[in-house]
Amino acid sequence: MENGSILETIGQEIIGVMSPVSICMFLVVLLVYTVYNPSTAATSTSSIRTAANLVYLESSSDSTSQKLEGAILNAIVFVVIITLVTFLLLLLYYYRFNNFLLYYTRFSVFSIFSTMGSSILISIIQRFNIPVDAVTFFILVLNFTVIGTISVFSNGIPIIVKQSNMVVLGIIVAAWFTALPEWTTWVVLVALALYDLAAVLAPGGPLKLLVELASTRDEELPALVYESRPNVVRNSGARGSSLGLLVAPGIGIGAGVDNDNSGGAVELQELLRNSDNREHLVIDVRGNERENGGEIEEVSEDAGETLPLVENSSDANRVSLRNDIEEMESEEMTERGIKLGMGDFIFYSVLVGRAAMYDLMTVYACYLAIISGLGCTLILLAVCRHALPALPISIALGVMFYFLTRLLMEPFVVGASTNLMMF
Repeated sequence: MENGSILETIGQEIIGVMSPVSICMFLVVLLVYTVYNPSTAATSTSSIRTAANLVYLESSSDSTSQKLEGAILNAIVFVVIITLVTFLLLLLYYYRFNNFLLYYTRFSVFSIFSTMGSSILISIIQRFNIPVDAVTFFILVLNFTVIGTISVFSNGIPIIVKQSNMVVLGIIVAAWFTALPEWTTWVVLVALALYDLAAVLAPGGPLKLLVELASTRDEELPALVYESRPNVVRNSGARGSSLGLLVAPGIGIGAGVDNDNSGGAVELQELLRNSDNREHLVIDVRGNERENGGEIEEVSEDAGETLPLVENSSDANRVSLRNDIEEMESEEMTERGIKLGMGDFIFYSVLVGRAAMYDLMTVYACYLAIISGLGCTLILLAVCRHALPALPISIALGVMFYFLTRLLMEPFVVGASTNLMMF
């Protein structure tokens, strides 16, 4: 990978993330069009009461200023609730209530599959008049819930099954969020993008603190994340992670540095891939205070092979060490893959689901905008090599393209088509 570009390095990972995101958005749009009638849903006066509209319940008879003010209040309350819950989870994780967090996450997934999933299944049955008795329906929901929950958290299940159930989980939650009023939906999406930006990148952001704490403990985050490929268990090195968008780029460079008077020591641990097995190589680099001078000597290698001792100056050693670190970081990123938070799946799909309630032209524009924003974020991720929020760029482009298409492009295309100027 010496002369390879960034796109060549993460090209397969980009496809591995964009494909499930596209599938999730497509199925949410399909649900909106088939199960929920967009023409009636957009003008419906009835709305569900959720954490996203606790303060103000939008009505079609309200004025524009009332809708905007109520939507802003709803967004502020929703973001405050999410922030408080995130800090609470951070506090629990700090005091090592890992089992409680694990069971809480499992219960949440079980509740989503059983309650929200069964509600959507009932809507599908009613929409297509499918003859199903109560006992059969209960057995279907029970099997769907149990298998879905086990597959999300079990490590012994094939990765494709786990990925499929994660996508189904995102579809269920996104389909519920599309029932929010129009003004509240757009303002909440913008507020969540801003929150994601601050929570991941700000010095005191809750997600940033959670990521740093998990990295220092060398543990996985207690969160629902979509993995583009299975995790590779390593014997050392901190695992970078994030609730938004992340790559595990680091190998814990500073984890093995000794600061005592005997000289600095850096242990680089690399998994060398062979055809049948993996060899664990440990290289010990000593400073100039050692008796044998600036040498890079091999300490141990499990496979039994030996490397000759290399005599070189300290500058050359430093350059060689830096090149090895960069190469191993690139291999680490390629091997561990990209992780995308389930919240990103959900709110991408909410945006296109809301766009589907107006016109298919806005759906196409929002989809292209979201995918373009996600691609830009992935490229920035390969350059920055640390956790980045996945919502801001995609949501900003999606909202902008939605209103530009609805206010400018759609009237122009419709007018040109009706006047036989465009076919």
